[in-house]
Amino acid sequence: MSISDFSDATKVIKTTTKPDPSTGALNPPIQLSSTFEQKDLDHFGKYDYTRSGNPTRDVVEDSIAELEHGTRGFAFSTGMAAISTAFLTLHQGDHVIVTSDVYGGTFRLVTELLPNYGIEYDFVDCNDPEALEAAFKSNTKLVYIETPANPTLKVTDIRQVVKIAHSHDALVFADNTVMTPIFQKPLDLGVDLVLHSGTKFLAGHSDILAGLIVTKSKELGDAIYFIQNAMGATLGVSDCWLLLRGIKTLGIRVKAEANNALELAKWFEEQPIVEKVNYPGLEDFEGHDVQLSQATSGGAVLSFDIGTEDNVRKLVKELKIPVFSVSLGAVESIISYPPKMSHAELTADERHACGIGDGLLRLSVGVEDVDDLKADFAQAFAKIAASQKADVPVGR
Repeated sequence: MSISDFSDATKVIKTTTKPDPSTGALNPPIQLSSTFEQKDLDHFGKYDYTRSGNPTRDVVEDSIAELEHGTRGFAFSTGMAAISTAFLTLHQGDHVIVTSDVYGGTFRLVTELLPNYGIEYDFVDCNDPEALEAAFKSNTKLVYIETPANPTLKVTDIRQVVKIAHSHDALVFADNTVMTPIFQKPLDLGVDLVLHSGTKFLAGHSDILAGLIVTKSKELGDAIYFIQNAMGATLGVSDCWLLLRGIKTLGIRVKAEANNALELAKWFEEQPIVEKVNYPGLEDFEGHDVQLSQATSGGAVLSFDIGTEDNVRKLVKELKIPVFSVSLGAVESIISYPPKMSHAELTADERHACGIGDGLLRLSVGVEDVDDLKADFAQAFAKIAASQKADVPVGR
C-alpha cells in the first residue's frame, strides 16, 4: 500500500512522521539553515537557499498536497500571503469574480490592492447560476470562492461553480480553511487551487501564522512556485515544524470540535434570545443538502444572532469559557464579533447585505466539554434576559 491508499486519519500521521534513515528519529529535523553547501561548480544539490526550498518545509508542503489530493503544496508565512500569491497569478487587464461572502482580509486585498495592478473584479452571489453566468467577461480568468463562508457559513455549490467557470475557460480557487481536507476536498470536485489559513485548524493551537496552497495542475503549480520564490513570503522552518505537529492531530481534533458544534447549534436554536443560527450541519439550514453532497460534516464553526450590539457586549462580558478574540480553528473555543473584527473593513450596508447583522457572533467550537459550554452560555443568556427585564419601565 502507498500513502495515497490510506484514510485521512492515517495520512495525517504518515505524511508528517518521517523517520531519519541514519538515526531513526521519528520527527523531521528543523533545518535551521539559510544556505546549503554545494559539491562543486557544476553540480548543485536540491537545496541552495531556504527561500527557494528547505527540507523541513518540504514535509509540510508534501503533507498538505497529499491530504488535499493535489499535485503540489506550498507553505507561506500567513494565510493572506497565500491568498495574495494566488491572486498574483492574474495579470494586468484580467478580471476576477469573487464570491460575495468572503473573508474581510480577502475583501480588502481585492478592493484596495488588485486595482493597483490593473486587475478588475466583481463580487457575485456564486450560488445564483444566472448571476454568476452574467458576471463573466471576455477577460475573466478566475472565480474565487470560500465555502462555507465566514462568518455566515453560507454554502456554495462547488460543482456548479466549477462547471460554469470552466465553460468560460476560467479557473476556480477555493478557500477550504473552515472545512479542512478532513471534511472537504475541493480539488476532487473540480477546483483548480485550494487555499488554507494554516493558522487555523491545521495548526490548531493558536500559536503560529501560516498559509497553504495546493494546486492540481503542474502548470499552475509552477506559477505558484515562481511567485513564492520571487516574493519570498515562505513559512519559517520552526513554524513548519509546529504546523506538522498540529497536522498530526488534525483528524481527531476537528471531528471532536464538529461534534460539539452540531450539538451547540441545535441547543442555540432552542434559546429564546437567539434569533438565528448559521450552521451547515443543521437540517433546516439553507445549503444543508449541498453541504452533504460535497463535505462529510458541518464543521466546527457556527454563527448566531442575538439581535443587538448591546446584547453582544453583555454576552462577551459574562462568558467564562470561550476566548473573545479574532481567529478560529483552535482547541479552545473562540467567540468573535465580525462587525468589529474579521469584517471591520466592510461598511454597515455591505455587512448587512451579506447577512452580518449587528447582533451576529461567530463561534469556533473547541474541544471543551460540550455540557460545560452549554452551561456557560445558559448563564450568560440568563443574565442578559434579567438585565432586559430590569430595563423595562414598571407601569403605574
